[in-house]
Amino acid sequence: SEQFNVTSYGATVVAIMTLQAFAGMWVNTFIVSVICMTWITKKTLNSNEKILLLLGCSRFWYLFTSWLYSFLSIIYPHSLYVHPTLQLVVSTQGFFNCSSLWVSACLCGFYCIKIASFRNSFFICLKVKIDRIVPWLLLGSVLFSLVIGIVAYDITDKVHCNNRNSTGQGNFWNARIKMDKHFFPSFFVTGFGYAASFTAVTFSAFLLLFSLWRHQRNMQTNCMKDLSVDAHIKAMKSILSFLVMYSINFASLILNLVYVTKKGSPVMFLIVIFQYAFPGVHSLILIFSNPKLEKTLLRILPCLKFRVCMR
Repeated sequence: SEQFNVTSYGATVVAIMTLQAFAGMWVNTFIVSVICMTWITKKTLNSNEKILLLLGCSRFWYLFTSWLYSFLSIIYPHSLYVHPTLQLVVSTQGFFNCSSLWVSACLCGFYCIKIASFRNSFFICLKVKIDRIVPWLLLGSVLFSLVIGIVAYDITDKVHCNNRNSTGQGNFWNARIKMDKHFFPSFFVTGFGYAASFTAVTFSAFLLLFSLWRHQRNMQTNCMKDLSVDAHIKAMKSILSFLVMYSINFASLILNLVYVTKKGSPVMFLIVIFQYAFPGVHSLILIFSNPKLEKTLLRILPCLKFRVCMR
C-alpha cells in the first residue's frame, strides 16, 4: 500500500509537471525567439531585451531539467539523488533556478532605476550608467548561480554517502537522511541567495512606489496627462505582480529546504506545483506588459488557432 502511494504520488507529479513544464517552455521560447529576431534585425539589443533574453533561456532550461528530473525519478525510484545522472540533473536544475531568480531581480532593479526619479547623486549616477552595469549584473547572476549549482551537487553527493546502505533494499522515501553539520553551510548559501534576490525585488518595488507617490504629488496642479506617471504605473503593475508571485515562490523555496527529506508529503506536493508554475506564469505576465511581445503574440495566436481548426 505504501509503495502504491509513492508510485501514485510520483505519477501525479510527473503528469502535472509535464503540463506545466511544456506550457512554460513554450512561453519562454516565444520570448527568446522574438528577442533573437529583433537581435538579427537590429544587430543590437537594449538592456531590457538582454535581461529578458537571459531570463527566458534560464527559465526554459530550468523547466526542462525539472521535467527531466521528475521523469528520471520514476525510472530510478530507488536511486533518487544516488544515480550520477540524477545528481547532475539536480545541480543543473539548481543553477538555472537561481539564475532565473537573480535575473528576474535584475529586471525589477532595472525598471526601478530607469523609471524612478530621485535627485540623489548616487541614483542619478546609476541611471546614467545602468546600461553599462547590466552586463556585469547578468554576469554576476550567472556566477552566483554556478555556486548554487555546485552547492546542489554537493548536497546530493552527501545524500548519496549518507544513504548508500539505506536505499539498497528499501524505498528512498522511507530513508532517513542524516542531517550532519556539513548540510547547514550549503542550506545557508542557498537560502541567502533566495533571500537576497527577494530583498532586491521588494526594495525596487518600494522605491518605485515612493517615486510614483512623490511624482503624482508634484503634478497635482497639472491637468495634462503625464507620460512619466503612465510609465510608473506600468512598471508598478509589472513589479507588484511579480512581487506577489515572488513572495509565494520565496515561501515555497524556503519550505522546500525544510521539507527536503519529506518527499511525498502533501505540503511538498503543493510546493512542487507552484514552484514549477511560477516561471511560465510570470513570463506570460512579462509578455503582456511588453508592447512588442504582446503585439507579436496576439498576431500569431489567430494563426495557431486556424491551424488547429484545420487539423
